[in-house]
Amino acid sequence: MLLFFLYLAAPLIVAGVFAFNDSNFPALPWNGFTLKWFFGTESPKIGMFHDSRLLRGIGNSLYIGVIVSAMAVAVGTCNAFLFERKQFPFKGFFYILMIVPLVIPGVILGISILVFASMIANGADDAIGIELGMLRPGIPLVILGQFSFLTTITSLVIAARLRKFDTTLEDAALNLGATRFRVLSTITLPFLAPAMFSAFVVAFLVSFENFNTTLMLVGPDAPLTITMYDRMVKVGSTPVLNAVSFFLMVGSGVLALLSVLVNRRKTEE
Repeated sequence: MLLFFLYLAAPLIVAGVFAFNDSNFPALPWNGFTLKWFFGTESPKIGMFHDSRLLRGIGNSLYIGVIVSAMAVAVGTCNAFLFERKQFPFKGFFYILMIVPLVIPGVILGISILVFASMIANGADDAIGIELGMLRPGIPLVILGQFSFLTTITSLVIAARLRKFDTTLEDAALNLGATRFRVLSTITLPFLAPAMFSAFVVAFLVSFENFNTTLMLVGPDAPLTITMYDRMVKVGSTPVLNAVSFFLMVGSGVLALLSVLVNRRKTEE
């Protein structure tokens, strides 16, 4: 078990260490400690915080991640109530349909969404002369593409929490004269809040690091993963990419820890 966890952690540790190596290449030998790959201003050691293209990619990823995660949590909450509280024809079929995006390869999902969106955009342009720009490759289409599978993740996370809820609390509140909206806003949603926050964090992290689906849908404004890939192909791997990786590892770790602390606090309450 120790060897297994070492196998998982070793690449991350190596990537983090070489982010501080005073060398033009992310490899041995070790030439000394430096922060230039984070804050450097002179070529060839221009740090990530002075690289406009990397910063623009980070900004695009943050923008996409926040929007798509909020959308996925909102729809995922509705899905959780639908599949946990309601009975309707073909419920099992629709539940399977909801989780299908998780088992479809990201490249296939991205190509399918691109082809479908282009077909609709071309049809609207030919039939009524309206250009649906949001269905062309770009940030809006990336958001729609990621939303298609992130909603599945948030639905499962929130539904697991809703399954543990004692519905007699809602019945008692209704018997005491509370409206359904008041019951939802003061009892049910506060109970679901930790799961909704965790679902948002998970969706944001998955969106931020997504590559396969995003690659098929991206336009001129590329998120960070595509920017890093394009830079590596054109320029080659440099320690600045290690610096970005280290920055992302720290950020992901902080978000994951915050999610655990929020859930633990709510559980103790």
